[in-house]
Amino acid sequence: METFSASYRRMIDAGPSNAASWTFFVLLWPLALVYRAVVSLRAACYRLGLCRVYRAAVPVISVGNLTVGGTGKTPVVDLLAKKLLAKGVRVAVVSRGYGGRFRGEAGCVAAGDGALQMSPQDAGDEPFLLAARNPGLAVYVARKRKLGVRAAERAGARVVILDDGFQHLAVHRDVNIALLDARAPFGNGRLLPAGPLREAPAALRRADLAIMTHAGAASAAVPFAGPLLRCRPRLADALTTLDGTEVPWTALSGKSVLAFAGIARPEDFFRALQARGVVPTATLAFDDHQDYSGEQLNRLVQSCDNVQLSVTTEKDAVKLRAAGFSRPCLVAPLVLEVDEPARLDALLTEILDRMKS
Repeated sequence: METFSASYRRMIDAGPSNAASWTFFVLLWPLALVYRAVVSLRAACYRLGLCRVYRAAVPVISVGNLTVGGTGKTPVVDLLAKKLLAKGVRVAVVSRGYGGRFRGEAGCVAAGDGALQMSPQDAGDEPFLLAARNPGLAVYVARKRKLGVRAAERAGARVVILDDGFQHLAVHRDVNIALLDARAPFGNGRLLPAGPLREAPAALRRADLAIMTHAGAASAAVPFAGPLLRCRPRLADALTTLDGTEVPWTALSGKSVLAFAGIARPEDFFRALQARGVVPTATLAFDDHQDYSGEQLNRLVQSCDNVQLSVTTEKDAVKLRAAGFSRPCLVAPLVLEVDEPARLDALLTEILDRMKS
């Protein structure tokens, strides 16, 4: 049976499809109108200078989207950080730390020296994963993003990447990157909670660059006149164990396999496995930013006991390690393929030139 979250996700992506979903949609419609009014008023306050905007002394790159969940921000932030680190730049990522327990002003997940200073439960899975994948990267979590940016500046960051920052108007950004899922850039076209949109599509005007994620031959068109890049995630050429040892995909051959994921769109992960030739014996979908403890951890352990191996995402793996999960489990890392990567490199070169001027 389809879970409520899966049914809701399908409704906001493609629109209501039956009597029950139509009823739910109609009930949510007035709330969407209220949400639109609040969002419009907030944006106007910043535009008219009624709300203060923090301007950092270093370049700030914002990576965000117009819709909720599953667009692919983390792989894009990871790619930008890697490219800047490769150029010898001291980079910091500032995230809200979704799903994390940290409630202070600004928490340092990593200072860029290879040491991790917070657990995934405290930092949130995505900030922790970014820090773990990039030993030279500084990562901060802050509910008020400007406090995280200030902490990064004080620590010597030369460029700050604002993770999920498109709607965070309290921080000035030098480059505003908007991500759009090429399969359904605006979902059903409605604002929250009747649709997936955080803002109306017209907000794309604020973007300096748009990146279409999950781009394919049938990608949808978007009303954006600025630079547009296309990319797609794919699973890496090798799996790893939970302790990071590389394992070939053939390790799954001839085995009964449980595939599980606690991400915004678990079905994307399951389809990606099938594209790799892996047909799971069973699948298990958890909520995004799932905390693997108590009942949910027991549920996972019981499911793993029915198969020979399990396979999951990097985002889930960082929490499983911290939870002491001991069942046979492999991790499928994600890599990002970008069309016309030279255009992205040119953008980063332009940012570095600004630093020198």
